[in-house]
Amino acid sequence: MPSLAERWLSFRNRLLAEPRFQKFAASTPGLRSIARQKARGVFDLLSGFIYSQVLLSCVQLDLFRMVKATPLPLETLAARADLPLESARRLFDAAASLDLLCRLKDGRYGLGMNGAAILANPGIEAMVAHNALLYDDLKDPVDFLRHPHRATALSRYWAYAQADDPTHLSDEAVRDYSALMSASQPLVASEILDAYPFNAHQRLLDVGGGEGRFLCAAGARFPQLDLMMFDLPAVAARARQALADAGLGERARAFGGNFFTDPLPAGADLVTLVRILHDHDDEKAELLLANIRRALPQHGRLLIAEPFADTRGAERMGDAYFGFYLMAMRSGRPRSQQTIEEMLRRSGFGSIKAVPTRVPLQTSLLVAQT
Repeated sequence: MPSLAERWLSFRNRLLAEPRFQKFAASTPGLRSIARQKARGVFDLLSGFIYSQVLLSCVQLDLFRMVKATPLPLETLAARADLPLESARRLFDAAASLDLLCRLKDGRYGLGMNGAAILANPGIEAMVAHNALLYDDLKDPVDFLRHPHRATALSRYWAYAQADDPTHLSDEAVRDYSALMSASQPLVASEILDAYPFNAHQRLLDVGGGEGRFLCAAGARFPQLDLMMFDLPAVAARARQALADAGLGERARAFGGNFFTDPLPAGADLVTLVRILHDHDDEKAELLLANIRRALPQHGRLLIAEPFADTRGAERMGDAYFGFYLMAMRSGRPRSQQTIEEMLRRSGFGSIKAVPTRVPLQTSLLVAQT
């Protein structure tokens, strides 16, 4: 027999699919607002690609910076964007409807609240521009799903994802994705450093640390920390330069290698994985966790920072956005907090707990002790 929940689900869906009920709900006080909200939600699903392309156009044309200081007339903004007047009007009105721009009563266009938030975080702009690769991979979504091993634009971009031996990647192969990671780190770094007591540790090892932006932020905030990071040799070379430029050359060391198979540097009482674990399939992710466990001393800690698939209020981000993004990357998957905790236990970690953050949609934290 179907469960009570299944019977309710079946009844609900039959009711919602009935045109007479939809008409009744749309015209009945109390139900009307719910019906309208659901209608907007369905239309947003239909129109989501258009919204993303409006945002991408604004970023590519640098519209937010054009109106940051003062609102501009349509004609002026169209000329600066090198757009025909009618095309500009369509774009600016669309952007205003999404609160990326705002349209004043005198016809000028200024910065909207969403546009201001994006402008304040360069990492978001970088990801919006980068997502053009994802849109290309998903132009035929059914074909994409039927051929999960076919090469994609994202798998070529993230060169390590499909490399037989990523330690041999050149500087040219890692340059673009390392720069993207670097651009997206500052906001994430601030969230992590505000949430966890790094002043309780003496030596930090950031695994998969890219160009060292998180390490630089941690070093600036906590001067007592000795700093180490580990990434592919070509990436570690870029990090050494960034750390030196930040004045941390004497305090920080960058090691190169394969973090699945090569021993990690010893001596750290805290290891961080900042948006690294979800980039890798389960087998490799558990190899990485086991390697970190071997490198940590007794009572050492591992701090995992990434968006979790089951984050309340952000389920679409986990299972929809990251689910398809990582599939296009051909490596990794979004994971729930429970799934990561189970992986940690299998790798020999104990005393696992979540650390609250201000914006869990952006960054959730788990800390595990050896």
